[in-house]
Amino acid sequence: MNKIIKYLSTLISQFSSQKGFTLVEMLIVIGLVGVVAATLLVGINPIDQIRKSSDAERKSDLAQLQRALELYYQDNGKYPPSSADFKLYINNMTLAWGSPWKPYINSLPKDSSPTLSYQYYSPLTASGQTYYIYASLERGAKDPQVCNQGNACVSLTTGGGFPPATACGSTCNYAVSSPNVAP
Repeated sequence: MNKIIKYLSTLISQFSSQKGFTLVEMLIVIGLVGVVAATLLVGINPIDQIRKSSDAERKSDLAQLQRALELYYQDNGKYPPSSADFKLYINNMTLAWGSPWKPYINSLPKDSSPTLSYQYYSPLTASGQTYYIYASLERGAKDPQVCNQGNACVSLTTGGGFPPATACGSTCNYAVSSPNVAP
């Protein structure tokens, strides 16, 4: 028992004789950690990464809608018309974004941002043989697939019943279309 007490007392004296960090050393370490953290945040740019992710989701949504429209075309020989507010108009009914459209797609995609929306347009003059779907990418000109260097898609500036260039809630700068036209 005495040996244990003697051993513990030796350990305690060793630890109590060691010195900790000084205030200056602590401030230097905290400063260095701050510089490294700031450098990482600038390099990663989390806000741009979030926008990039949202834009990828928009592109995926429009690609899914394209596949559903092609299935509809195979069944009906034409694409569905667009409503006055640039949504799909089927069987005398406007389909809202996020509503079901079976059997072609479980639900129409809906932009994840509450201030942005997709726009569908099928010109009456094309007799159901053409469509355009527009979205607004948050990264704008930074995205390599954006229309017109981040400005409104060229088809929107032609007039003729197309949605306004800002109908997406911001500039409609990304589009997909039927295979026979370019957005």
